[in-house]
Amino acid sequence: MTQPEAKPISESRLKIMKPLMRLFSKFHARRYLKSSGGKMGQLAGRDVCVVTMIGARTGKTRHVPLMYVPYKEGVILVASLAGAPRHPTWYHNLLANPDVVVQVKAETLFLRARRASAEEKAEVWPVCVEHYPDYDLYRRRTERDIPVFICEPRLEIA
Repeated sequence: MTQPEAKPISESRLKIMKPLMRLFSKFHARRYLKSSGGKMGQLAGRDVCVVTMIGARTGKTRHVPLMYVPYKEGVILVASLAGAPRHPTWYHNLLANPDVVVQVKAETLFLRARRASAEEKAEVWPVCVEHYPDYDLYRRRTERDIPVFICEPRLEIA
């Protein structure tokens, strides 16, 4: 079986896509949260969660629908942005404010995100690709190192 072409996403194409993605994400998150994942619970045939986080620059609450990989008592989030040349905005949010609330259908998880080390990423990347094969395409599409976040239960909930 041949692999799909990994055509890079240009900065100009990304500039056009971002406002549309932002609008769709807001709509998607609202529908998902309102229906406890009953509506808009999948994208491209894969399960989606909504991650509630604090914006790095604004300090505002953000609800971001994302593909996720179930992992131990939490989830793995892959900052692929479909293989775009730069990290998604939410990547910066997690670095600045790692405490998140992840809604997986009707389940609410209070988690702390941390960027996986190179060794951890090497270990979990095949699991991510098995869960969502397009991650491999996205990796081939970009020269950047796609960050992986391991989100684990918080010991304390503020």
